[in-house]
Amino acid sequence: MVHACSTAQATAVSGTASAALDAALLLIPRVGFLPPRDPRVLGTIEAVQRELTEDGFVLRYRPEEVDDGLPGGEGVFLACSFWLVDALAGAGRRAEAVALFERLLSLRNDVGLLSEQWDPRARRQLGNTPQAFSHFSLIGSAMQLHHGRAHRSNTAIPSHAPAPVTTGSIT
Repeated sequence: MVHACSTAQATAVSGTASAALDAALLLIPRVGFLPPRDPRVLGTIEAVQRELTEDGFVLRYRPEEVDDGLPGGEGVFLACSFWLVDALAGAGRRAEAVALFERLLSLRNDVGLLSEQWDPRARRQLGNTPQAFSHFSLIGSAMQLHHGRAHRSNTAIPSHAPAPVTTGSIT
């Protein structure tokens, strides 16, 4: 933990050899590594909003700060933006989380599908469409906002499904 946090920034960082910010750090409270209202988590949320957003949506990281071997020019990653929804909700910033969630929903195409990325300048979907990670993240955020649970992913969400019907033993 000593090497995974920047005391200068009061945030988590992407690795021991780098102070680069990565949106995956928003998952720290989701996996139970730190509580959602820990000062380091709150600092990470603020840093992501300040340094990794374009038009309110989240970049995975700044390509100019990370040598990933890929050409630049990517859009914002929709899954990362849903991770911000989850982090905001966990931090008690529900209204902000709901507003971002609703903006993300507005990016769906004519049949309700999301792509991997969004280009905020051209205002169009980019990358793989449909993208399972985007949809999986949408579902997780919707469940957390609905059930008021924006913390550890292993927390049970109540089921309202009917009990299975038993017909007795087959002989």
